[in-house]
Amino acid sequence: MRVTKKHGAHYLQHSFRKQGKIVTKEKYLGKHVPKAIENIKEIFLRECRKEAFYDTFDSIRTAYREEWQKYPSSIKEKILQELSIDFTYNTNAIEGSTITLEETRELLEKEIAPNKPLRDVKEAEQHAKLFREILSKEISLTQKTLLDWHAKLFTETKPDIAGSLREYRVRVGPYVAPDWQDLPELLKEFFIYVKKSKELHAIERAARIHYRFEKIHPFGDGNGRIGRLITNYVLWKEKYPLLIIEYKKRKSYYNALKKDEDAFVQYFIRRYFAVHKKYLR
Repeated sequence: MRVTKKHGAHYLQHSFRKQGKIVTKEKYLGKHVPKAIENIKEIFLRECRKEAFYDTFDSIRTAYREEWQKYPSSIKEKILQELSIDFTYNTNAIEGSTITLEETRELLEKEIAPNKPLRDVKEAEQHAKLFREILSKEISLTQKTLLDWHAKLFTETKPDIAGSLREYRVRVGPYVAPDWQDLPELLKEFFIYVKKSKELHAIERAARIHYRFEKIHPFGDGNGRIGRLITNYVLWKEKYPLLIIEYKKRKSYYNALKKDEDAFVQYFIRRYFAVHKKYLR
């Protein structure tokens, strides 16, 4: 998106791909760029995304819910179990777990533990259990909620940090997270945004909440797993199919997180469509 000038007036201009063609939209700003340009940009971008993507995503949701309602309870349970296996394997693998997809399946379906580090085994078990719990309950996304999730994930494997905000600096590759002393204010702002963002489309909301949470990085470890749980909780409660970031596609995910928030939203939208376009028949 950019501000352009022609015929003595300023315009916002944004281009996007729609049905294989490049579409360019403009919004008249006047002879001078307004002081509230950032708010105007946000509203204009939302309008463009609605035309480019969100109506399509709503169609995906409709088809997904219609399909889901047709399943008997026993089949729904089987699907949720498969989601639990897939999500648990991928989210833990991204964070360095050595357990394979098939080993995750045997662990969660047959309680057969692989000959792998006990920490990896316990964290897989706890993640799957927490994931199913999250889907089955109405939960408010609060600081207490996220501390509780973190404790459930790591009490058995990392008791020294489980359920606690960090009190030290952390670095993830080139990214240095905010000073721990700033966490109270940053988290306060984050949860205000969580409530405020309900006006956004669910796909955009899930992406922005995930990005902002990862940038704060409030825990000593486990931020990625908590962030991806938050994302899928938001999608599930809005009746959209989940988005599981695959281990084999982790590089594009990490690259998107290195960019600014709007760039991450664009990545998230593209990934979501690529995964769920099968519902557009």
